Amino acid sequence: MKKIHIIGLGLLGGSFALALKKAKPEIIFTGTDNNQEHLHEALALGIIDEARDQADEDTDVIVIATPIHTIVPLLKDILDNIPKTTLVMDFGSTKKSICDAVADHPNRANYLAAHPIAGTEYSGPKAAINGLLEGKVLSICEMEKTSLELKAMAYDIFEALNMNLRFMDPDDHDIQFAYISHLSHISSFMLGKTVLDKMKDDSHILDMAGSGFSTTVRLAKSSPATWSPIFIDNKTNVLEALDLYIYNLTAFRDKIKAEDAEGLKEEMAEVNKIKKILDYGG
Repeated sequence: MKKIHIIGLGLLGGSFALALKKAKPEIIFTGTDNNQEHLHEALALGIIDEARDQADEDTDVIVIATPIHTIVPLLKDILDNIPKTTLVMDFGSTKKSICDAVADHPNRANYLAAHPIAGTEYSGPKAAINGLLEGKVLSICEMEKTSLELKAMAYDIFEALNMNLRFMDPDDHDIQFAYISHLSHISSFMLGKTVLDKMKDDSHILDMAGSGFSTTVRLAKSSPATWSPIFIDNKTNVLEALDLYIYNLTAFRDKIKAEDAEGLKEEMAEVNKIKKILDYGG
């Protein structure tokens, strides 16, 4: 493996390149980004060695790390024009629509559907972190549809990055992430909106904000350009998660309204069980 091309030089694409450069310094990284400022930053930060609109013919791996709504057209175009020896991966946060879109493509075996479970609320090349992917989970869908030779190349990369692989069905992936990721971001955005709305009447409210508020609303600093397409792409599962969340919020509100202190304590005590799951992995 000598050359990797990255499309989208933000947090994930940049962090991937920085980590793999450290593990395999012999690899040449080329890349492109629609944002010219990001492209210049990626060069200055050493994320890529050369800016190129398209991958060279001898490129071993192409990584698509762009917003979810751009991945399918990019992927189809790349699969239409690559040799059998090139692996194409995407880092999209949803997987079903992408897998379905290329299910019957003649070069489907060149594609690997991947989702690194890592990130921060920041975006762009300057947000890239060398150790971001270290020890993190990498969700992979339909691995059996990727050619054996290219799977071996992918495993070599994931081992170098020290990532923990999880194999999933695309439907299961999107359902689970609607609850554990997409809903979390919606909750954070809407908590931020609620407080901003209150600030119209009470401009000093944030003076009282502590670490609990900052932690809960942290994800509201995430890129709207990234997250709006994710919510739409995973609409069915996100709406299901939202409906259940709203139901639970309404029930909790009703207990407060009824001054049902015991009911509130019982509800929160039940939810406290999540501590064991998060602390010990279930």
